[in-house]
Amino acid sequence: MNTTPHDPAPTGTRVLRGPFRPGDKVQLTDPRGRLNTIVLVPGDKFHTHKGWIEHDDLLGRPSGVTVHSTAGIEFQAMRPGYEDFVLSMPRGAAVIYPKDAALITTLGDVFPGAVVVEAGVGSGALTLALLRAVGDHGRVLSFERRQEFADIASGNVADFFGSPHPAWSCTVGDLGQELPRALEVGEADRVVLDMLAPWECVDVAADALTAGGMLIVYIATASQLSRTAEAVRSTKRFAEPRALESMVRDWHLEGLAVRPEHRMIGHTGFLLFARRMDEGIEPLERSRRPQGSTPSDEDLDAWFEPEITEQDIGQRTAPPKRLRKLGRAAGSRARVEAAQDSAATDEEVTDDTRED
Repeated sequence: MNTTPHDPAPTGTRVLRGPFRPGDKVQLTDPRGRLNTIVLVPGDKFHTHKGWIEHDDLLGRPSGVTVHSTAGIEFQAMRPGYEDFVLSMPRGAAVIYPKDAALITTLGDVFPGAVVVEAGVGSGALTLALLRAVGDHGRVLSFERRQEFADIASGNVADFFGSPHPAWSCTVGDLGQELPRALEVGEADRVVLDMLAPWECVDVAADALTAGGMLIVYIATASQLSRTAEAVRSTKRFAEPRALESMVRDWHLEGLAVRPEHRMIGHTGFLLFARRMDEGIEPLERSRRPQGSTPSDEDLDAWFEPEITEQDIGQRTAPPKRLRKLGRAAGSRARVEAAQDSAATDEEVTDDTRED
């Protein structure tokens, strides 16, 4: 079931420069560095513990200005970037952090016009990065098992781009069943798996990928990484997989007091990359050092038998009532813009009628 139909209009509704307008998201930063993101609505107010800010004081002004609350506190106003949006958007499931999304799009070589399959849309954080990478003329086909997550992701995509993206479709269902119906064999350039048991979908991903295409897997734990890597090798349809993780540490900059920050974004997940071989061509055998011991049958049974759950890998999902609320919150900016455009259209029609 498609939840997001293709829109023939190109993207660009989301204005990234020029003066603030109704429906724009604005990030307000106070003198202590605390961030608040608001959606501009004429006549509304943003209340803080030290006065409030009139939305009208921001409308028509450029990004990068400062504005004062009624208590005299100065706030810096900017349009939020991708990282700001992802970390503040409504989410019902853990998101792929911008540091990992950056590696997926760059090391995964997601190019303009590419056909990308994404399995496990979550709250849509990676979807935004993939859509930016493929552009209006590419395609991102997302597959999600849970309708609540698909609703949240749809709202976040509409919020971020200002309208439904013409390159995106989101299908609610199982990847193994839905992907063969959505794409011909060898039609996908990239397949990105973000799920609990990605090894179950390696074969269907290989069928969808073109020769030279890339499988990219985001995995939370080392045991999942090991099992997925062996599943990729066992198909003999991919070149030797590569695995890595990334960690980001900010630095404190104040005069000569330049040092690493005490807090950092450490391990979030592993990334596995594997290139698709041409059909019928076996990958090169990598030379390896002799293993000290062979895994026992008991070890292998323990490895393959358990069914992994979200609780096993420490993922937390919001309860159903909270998910429904997040689904309504996601897409708020797009709804404000749609209402504003509708009001402007009605006003134009009224003016034309008066002239007649």
